[in-house]
Amino acid sequence: MTYVDQLLRDLGPQVLGVLVRRGADFPAAEDAVQEALVEAVRRWPDEMPAEPKGWLVTVAWRRFLDAQRSEAARQRRELAHVEEPPPGRTEQRDDTLLLLGLCCHPDLTPASAVALTLRAVGGLTTRQIAEAYLVPEATMAQRISRAKRSISAVDLGAQGDLTIVLKVLYLIFNEGYTGEVDLAAEAIRLTRQLAGDTEDPEVAGLLALMLLHHARRAARFSADGSLVPLAEQDRSRWDEHAIAEGVVVLQAALARDRLGEYQAQAAIAALHADARTAEETDWPQVLEWYDELARIVDSPVVALNRAVAVGEVDGPLAGLRAVEQVPDGVPRRTAVLAYLHERAGDRRTAHDLYVTAAAQAASAAERDHLTRQAARLRS
Repeated sequence: MTYVDQLLRDLGPQVLGVLVRRGADFPAAEDAVQEALVEAVRRWPDEMPAEPKGWLVTVAWRRFLDAQRSEAARQRRELAHVEEPPPGRTEQRDDTLLLLGLCCHPDLTPASAVALTLRAVGGLTTRQIAEAYLVPEATMAQRISRAKRSISAVDLGAQGDLTIVLKVLYLIFNEGYTGEVDLAAEAIRLTRQLAGDTEDPEVAGLLALMLLHHARRAARFSADGSLVPLAEQDRSRWDEHAIAEGVVVLQAALARDRLGEYQAQAAIAALHADARTAEETDWPQVLEWYDELARIVDSPVVALNRAVAVGEVDGPLAGLRAVEQVPDGVPRRTAVLAYLHERAGDRRTAHDLYVTAAAQAASAAERDHLTRQAARLRS
């Protein structure tokens, strides 16, 4: 990616935020910004403007006004008489929160919110998003167009709430690396921008959680592509800088004394990151944080993860009793049962459960790992 390409990718969402804040409806603003970006690609390699963002804002605003004048009968907001107002203090601020709120509006499905967020706020092309989610480009283009139409008449005071925004960002993060786009890194970038635009501790909590999880990325798979569980990972391959940043961000969030689910999850991740070996993990503290998390979120997934911590603190039989409280059908429940039965010495039952868990696995890497666990016990 050239310098101009990277600059345009960074500036595009900022310019879109300026137009939306000025009163442009989202689809028209996005079209105008795209036209301005195309013009920049044509002109900038020969003559770079002194103020690239201001240049883009001016060109995009002119294109938007031209489009509005040509369809005056459909004009919703009285913009035709406004001639290129100079950027004010409000428009110099980061509009990430505004755009994310629109892209994550409650009227949109999670898939549409993810696609629109990556397009409008992330600055990714439709092709890149389609490749990341393994769908045809035409399908993704239709999804994004429908999403833009859905929010075209949304009032700026009625955009989606921060809870939905954080869920969408975490969905993006959990997709990991696919195609030419590193969605995990993109989610961290967007969350970092959002953290600079709001003092809500849950935004910082999510950023810390992403950093701490992402720090273990290099150790999650072996050279042959097989899944490496947390307890068996080579911790020397963890990213110490990402861990250190995650801990600092988390501590600042916790100091605000407004605990939320992402802060609690990040605290658990930090305890795992702090242990030099799996055996040194402070499981009693992990369990305490799961207790806090369970008080905040009534989730069977949290209950299942808590059962693992119970098994580490109070023994596998206590862990098995805790799993009994988790409904059937919760992802990885069977795998946890297999692990706890093995720790309790019941290898035959553990083998059979690993086989069942492998058949239920959501990914090929997880299936292969559970199959190897079953084979190990059978041998």
